[in-house]
Amino acid sequence: MEPDRCSVEGRGPLNIAPMSDFVLQHSVTVLFAWAFAVQAGLPAPAVPVLLGAGALSGSGEMNLALAIGTAMAAALGADVVWYALGRSQGSRVLGTLSRFSLDPDSFIRDAKERFFAHRGRYLVVAKFLPGLNPVAAGLAGAVAIRPGRFLLYSAAGAFLWAGTWITLGYVGAEVIGLIATRVARLGTPIVVVIAVVLIAYLVLKYVRRRRFLRHLRQARITPVELKRRLDAGDHLVIIDLRTALDMEAAPYGIPGACRITPEALQHPHQLIPRDREVVFYCAEPKEATSARLALRLASNGFKSIHPLSGGLEGWREAGFVVVPLAHCSVTPA
Repeated sequence: MEPDRCSVEGRGPLNIAPMSDFVLQHSVTVLFAWAFAVQAGLPAPAVPVLLGAGALSGSGEMNLALAIGTAMAAALGADVVWYALGRSQGSRVLGTLSRFSLDPDSFIRDAKERFFAHRGRYLVVAKFLPGLNPVAAGLAGAVAIRPGRFLLYSAAGAFLWAGTWITLGYVGAEVIGLIATRVARLGTPIVVVIAVVLIAYLVLKYVRRRRFLRHLRQARITPVELKRRLDAGDHLVIIDLRTALDMEAAPYGIPGACRITPEALQHPHQLIPRDREVVFYCAEPKEATSARLALRLASNGFKSIHPLSGGLEGWREAGFVVVPLAHCSVTPA
C-alpha cells in the first residue's frame, strides 16, 4: 500500500490525492499556462495555483526554483504581448482590454491615473492587482516607455509576484495539504456551490452592465451632430473629462471645451448651470467616464446630458479640428 503523503520535505510528501494525475505529470506546463492566462487578463484567481505550486515544491514533487522561474516567465511573456499591442495600437488597446474585464467602466480610468503617478513602478504593483496587469503593460507600450526600462520593471514585478506566492506555498505546504484533503472530503457539493456562486456573480455583473449601456445609448451624441449644432450657434457646454495621462498623449481638445475632472463635478451645480445642455467626452472605451458622469448629473436634476460617441478620437476621426485646452469654469449663457 502506498504510504500516507501528507507532510513536508523530510517528513514525507504532500497529500496529493485530490489532485489529478494529469496535473502532477504536467505541473510545469499547467503552471505556465495558468499564470500566463491570468496575467494576460483572464478573470480567474492565480494565487491558489501559485500556492499549490509552492506546496508541491515543499513536498518534493516540484523544484522550487523551476516553479518560480516558470511563473515569472509566463507573467513576463503576457506583459510583452500587451506591451507590443500597446506600441502598435496606442490607446486603442484599452478597448480590447475592456472586453476581458468584469467592470471596465472604472478600472481603466483608475489604472491610467495610477500609471501616470507611478510610471514603471506601477508595472510591479499591477502584478498583485487582479485584472490590472495587462492594462499596465498595454499603457507602457501606448506611452512608449523604452523596451529596456519596461522589461526591467516587468521582470522585477514578475519575480516578486511569483516568488512571494510560491514561497508562501512552499513554507505552508503541510497546512495546504491538510486543507486540500478536507476540501476533497466534501466532494461534489462544495464544487457545485462554488460554481453556482461564481456563475451568479458573472450573470449579475453582465446584466448590470447591459442595463447601464442601454440606459445611455439614446443620450449619446455623435461627433457629426455635435459639429452641426456648434456651427448652428447652439449654446452647449462641452467638458473634457480625460485623465492627465490622456492629456499628455494628446494635449488638445474640441474647440470651446473646458477641461474639468470628474472629482470636481461631485457638486456639478457649482460649475454648470442646470439649464445648460452638456456634452461630455473622455478617452475610455464605450465613453465609460462620460456615461457615468451623465448619470450622476441626471440624478442631480440636469435634463440634457450627452456623452460624445467615440470621445475625442471619434471627433478627430471625423476630420474635425482640435485646439489646445485649459482648465476653466462655466458661466451662464
